[in-house]
Amino acid sequence: MATSLTKDSVQPGTPGPDKAFFGHPRGLATLFMTEMWERFSYYGMKALLPLYLVAPGGLHLSAGTATAIYSVYLSLVYLLALPGGWFADRVLGPRKTVAVAGAIIMLGHLTLALPWAGTFYGGLGLVAIGSGLLKANISTMVGHLYDGPEDPRRDGGFTVFYIGINLGAFAAPLAIGTVGENVNWHLGFALAALGMALGLTQFLLGGRHLDSRSDVVPTPLTAPEKAATLRKAAFWAAVAAVFYLVVGVSGVYTLNWLLVPITIAGLVIPVLVIARMKRDKELDRAEQSKLTAYIWFFVAAAVFWMIYDQGGSTVSLFAESSAENSVFGWEFPVSWYQSVNPVMIMALAPVFAWAWLALARRGKEPSTAVKFTMGLVLIGASFFLFLAPLSIAEGGHKAAALWLAAIYFVQTLGELTISPVGLSVTTKMAPQKYASQMMGIWFLAVTAGDATTGLLSIAEVDLNRMGVVALEAVLAVVAGAAVWMYRKKVKELMGDVH
Repeated sequence: MATSLTKDSVQPGTPGPDKAFFGHPRGLATLFMTEMWERFSYYGMKALLPLYLVAPGGLHLSAGTATAIYSVYLSLVYLLALPGGWFADRVLGPRKTVAVAGAIIMLGHLTLALPWAGTFYGGLGLVAIGSGLLKANISTMVGHLYDGPEDPRRDGGFTVFYIGINLGAFAAPLAIGTVGENVNWHLGFALAALGMALGLTQFLLGGRHLDSRSDVVPTPLTAPEKAATLRKAAFWAAVAAVFYLVVGVSGVYTLNWLLVPITIAGLVIPVLVIARMKRDKELDRAEQSKLTAYIWFFVAAAVFWMIYDQGGSTVSLFAESSAENSVFGWEFPVSWYQSVNPVMIMALAPVFAWAWLALARRGKEPSTAVKFTMGLVLIGASFFLFLAPLSIAEGGHKAAALWLAAIYFVQTLGELTISPVGLSVTTKMAPQKYASQMMGIWFLAVTAGDATTGLLSIAEVDLNRMGVVALEAVLAVVAGAAVWMYRKKVKELMGDVH
């Protein structure tokens, strides 16, 4: 049942202004800890996933199949962020949706912890569904804590929130990865479930500190809309069930019958969503112009994430098979490489923020198009760098761990020039009609990039071959050069957005 609350209504037990979290509303502590533990569970499972898929004690799949599953899984997480936002807007509201999401994620990790291969894909699907529901809504709830966009604490609040994300992402591979690789894979997944359980528990206990707007269902479904939605959902679920039953009974079912449709959806849906917006006659000329400019950034981001997310699959699987995973004779689990990026993000993000402000004061801050060019060139450079350890491995030697650390370092530099900038430009260029949906559109760029990697893996393209890695690196640099060449045109299309 939809809840109707005004901004000024107060819930019982809401803290007074004297209670704060580092100068911010007390509710930020609740969301900080929820997101930290959710990211702990997510990144821990993500670090283990490709390694478990290829391990003799795991599913013992080929590297290509493991990369396909990993890429399709990531693609699905970001694809489901779009309906996740719709579900909160039309059905439960952000707060209840996040609570449901946490329970689904925990159940998914527990399912992964079961020592049966048959339940594995079901667990993976549950984690993807829960992550999509949560990802779309928890940031919205952070925004609810502040008195509009002009609240001077707002940017600082999001900065604190993102520290929670990276703390969870940093700790997860060190804890979950160690347990999974060195003790038992399924115990590692169970530890991820424990992390989400802790996050969900404190979210429920600290819910009284959240703003009342987080309980509101902005545009609740009417009774006829609910009935129509349920009918459509039931129809398509029945179609899928019958289709896979027929395929299974006929004996022709393989994993690709599941992976290929999801991969194609990850490529087609972003195109359809943007095309629908471009055809919308209600958008004025300025909004249509900005949307055309945004397509440039969307495609550039898809190329970026296609390569970036291989840090957890292609690069990680290379480390497992062909790297000397030790420093000064001290060996460490392969999953620990996934902690390199978040610790570098925490160290370098303030530096980048300071640098952009310093350049802005002098009137020399690069434009959004130039920043995207830098990100694409850097992600391309990371794969050019990847050619060195690949060459060493082809010579029959183990590549040093520092080569891989250098790859993750360069990728982090690229991320800091594209990810926060992309989030910012998405909010600035969103047509008024689609203001609440545009963040989901940004996530679809990740979906498209990971779906492309998944499709290549399904087509049995060996992503660890030097020729393929070099080709991807060249693609990124060429994409960056294209954005650079047309930067003035893109700037014109952006209109009053700077």
